[in-house]
Amino acid sequence: YIDSLTFNHSYKFTPGIVLKNSYSSTKNVLLINKGVSDSIKQDFGVITSKGIVGIIDNTSKKYARVLSVLNSNSRVNAQLKNTDHFGTLRWNGVSPQIVQLVDIPKQAPIKVGDSVITGGLSTIFPKGIPIGYVTSFALDQTENYYNVEVSLFNDMTSIGHVYVIRNRDAAEISKLNNLNE
Repeated sequence: YIDSLTFNHSYKFTPGIVLKNSYSSTKNVLLINKGVSDSIKQDFGVITSKGIVGIIDNTSKKYARVLSVLNSNSRVNAQLKNTDHFGTLRWNGVSPQIVQLVDIPKQAPIKVGDSVITGGLSTIFPKGIPIGYVTSFALDQTENYYNVEVSLFNDMTSIGHVYVIRNRDAAEISKLNNLNE
């Protein structure tokens, strides 16, 4: 699946190996064997062939630390694959298999088994990276949005090889997005 994304020349994929992976605390991180000397920078996305892993939050010359999707500080733009309804992917710290998708409007036609993918609204991940599938959903307290439970495609307890994604157009996009701010 990832191969189809390489045709989009806006993104560069750098393979890496996971040296350390935590998944049992609320602030989980991974350590990979790519760093500044490999042109890896903060805010680059990290995936496997199965789907999303996290976002680089710190780098050294030869290594990088990845903020796992299993980190209570992690926020990723995500969407239901079958519709254009977007929300925010985050983690409640309970299960290493399940993450939460919030702010999906109640108008969204959602059902158990629906695929969840990256939304592409940020410069970090291209649209369409697999995340997981819907296992359950319920309206939040306002009854305007769904809270969705998402089972990850990746087994986050067993990540060996990853790809770091660099969006070659990130600076240009950010510059345009910040014009009115």
